Amino acid sequence: MSFRLNKWGVMAEIDVLGIGNAIVDIIATCDDALLNELNLRKGNMQLVSSEDADRLYESMGPAVESSGGSAANTCAGIGAFGGKTSFIGVLNDDQFGRIFAHDLKAIGVDFNTPFNAGTTPTARCLVFVTPDGERTMNTYLGACVELGIEDISEDQVKSAKVTYLEGYLFDPPRAKEAFYKAAEIANAAGNKVALSLSDAFCVERHRDDFFPFIKQHVDILFANEEEIKALYQTEDFATAADRVRRDVELAALTQGPKGSMVVEGAVTMAAPSMPVEKLVDTTGAGDLYAAGFLYGYTQGKSMEICGSLGALAASEVISHIGARPKENLADLAKKSGLIGGA
Repeated sequence: MSFRLNKWGVMAEIDVLGIGNAIVDIIATCDDALLNELNLRKGNMQLVSSEDADRLYESMGPAVESSGGSAANTCAGIGAFGGKTSFIGVLNDDQFGRIFAHDLKAIGVDFNTPFNAGTTPTARCLVFVTPDGERTMNTYLGACVELGIEDISEDQVKSAKVTYLEGYLFDPPRAKEAFYKAAEIANAAGNKVALSLSDAFCVERHRDDFFPFIKQHVDILFANEEEIKALYQTEDFATAADRVRRDVELAALTQGPKGSMVVEGAVTMAAPSMPVEKLVDTTGAGDLYAAGFLYGYTQGKSMEICGSLGALAASEVISHIGARPKENLADLAKKSGLIGGA
């Protein structure tokens, strides 16, 4: 694939612009008994109040603090491949907000959204990781809910080959308005819009809103097996994969250890997963798959290479605690023969 000049005759300067929740993850290991004691649904992401977040934090064992947020993790992964990426998300000028901004910039992501002047604290997600690597997430959105159309930079959207949106942001109404604004700008510029469905429970909450948004504005859709089945209300993955090809130009559908399926028009391509010596924490697997895929896509790689880059990034992130890469993904991709002449 290749990228032409946009309608103003200008070549996009940013590979991917991510718009999403700016969250600091607080991650701790636990057993299933603690999840039951806390009445947490394993593998689920639920929104919690500030008071519930404090209560759950008190129940955690030793924890690791790591900047997160779905779209931000994807941008961080693209940066680790050497891609040019920017992020829009709302933070407060507090300890977690400063940590988030520092971490994102340190990995090479352009981040210039001003700190929120209000008193609502930076968002945090308390992640309980069981021995099987499954993560159970409890998110206090905090300042994230204040993202609005005023935070969307028209120049940034116009300059991005792909504007990448996370489905979690359909929860706050003002953020949903910001999504529509960003998508409309990107569509008008002739650039691409990508959406991650984020979570099956998120799909169930917003299915009626997702469908018109996807059909009218989205070019590239990312979803795992449960999310795409939830979107099309079917228990059959093949049926959901067939239906999605009618609604978007391109869909990348992940199936965990079974790999991924890339659907483009009438063409379906399967990409295997990458071997992992030890599964530690699945947090960020989908985010990093999207990072590898979008990096390859914006560099004009084939669908096979895009899927393999996604699998490579996902395999790296699930081998350690935290939702962002610890290895140089560009080096890993070169060693695997996926870039650098691939």
